[in-house]
Amino acid sequence: MEQDSLNIEIIKSSGERVKFSLEKLRASLHRSGADNDVVDRILNVVRDELYQGISTKEIYNRAYALLKKEKRYYASKYKLKKAIYELGPTGFPFENFLAALLKYSGYTTKVGQVLVGKCVPHEIDVVAEKNGDTTVIECKFHSEEGRNCNVKVPLYIASRFADVKMHWDTKSHKTTLTAGWVATNTRFTKDALQYGKCIGLYLLSWDYPKNDGLKDPIDRLGLYPITVSTLLTNREKQFLLARDLVLCRDLIGDAFFLDHLGISEVRKSKILHEIKQLCHHEENTKSS
Repeated sequence: MEQDSLNIEIIKSSGERVKFSLEKLRASLHRSGADNDVVDRILNVVRDELYQGISTKEIYNRAYALLKKEKRYYASKYKLKKAIYELGPTGFPFENFLAALLKYSGYTTKVGQVLVGKCVPHEIDVVAEKNGDTTVIECKFHSEEGRNCNVKVPLYIASRFADVKMHWDTKSHKTTLTAGWVATNTRFTKDALQYGKCIGLYLLSWDYPKNDGLKDPIDRLGLYPITVSTLLTNREKQFLLARDLVLCRDLIGDAFFLDHLGISEVRKSKILHEIKQLCHHEENTKSS
């Protein structure tokens, strides 16, 4: 049966047809925190339901539902990539989310700053400072899967960074403008990566750089967006995002906004329990 599953073609969100990989699915299930027994049970169910031309979305939905039956925080971790898409439809919550990630890595951050260039002023999505260095970051958010950042994006950002730096270096500042970043919730094309590396732009995507992409510090530090919650409704998530509350852990110890939403004590208790399990599970994993 396992050998047969390797001959199944699945359809990705981009429309591309690829061979189904049992090991890729296994790895994604393990990243949810589920143990080997749980992963094997889910793999057996999903594998038996495969058919030629099944979409990755159908496979994801089935695995997600099975994980949620086991433990909700498994499902929360598993839906991380989808949860970041749900930060939309605008890119502003993604900018706040990235700023929050950087804050927990020791940066001081500001969102939506206007910096003067030699030629024109530029609105910068995130300005981050650490150890006397300033980094300017452009965020490219896509609310639909299958859309990647092509070479035009780093080309454009490199020119903006150069303009800002030319003016910055003529003035006295407490910090040195040292780096330009492009951050996206999807992926970069090969040409975009090649150009970014050549020109000296730092590119951050879902899984790039390897082992230090967007997903890695989220899992490593337990900094999950509120959109991973399996209990909050879409309306409630958008309410929280509109108030710049983007991290699950920001709700722990401060349920003011949940009270403001009129959520019952019973349901609020379940929501906070889910979030605490998720964040505390990561802390326990890091300390073990």
